[in-house]
Amino acid sequence: MIKTATFEALLNDAIPDGQGGYHFTLEGEKYHLQDKDEVRKIAELHGYIIIY
Repeated sequence: MIKTATFEALLNDAIPDGQGGYHFTLEGEKYHLQDKDEVRKIAELHGYIIIY
């Protein structure tokens, strides 16, 4: 199965936590990020091809 996502859509799912970081959920797994750019790495770990 090929999974794709746009970088913009992934960024929209990074919700500010009120303390300078972000909450991000992908495929039911929850992450706490310090920087929105981390969503790319997480998506790639889940096997996604990122479209810019």
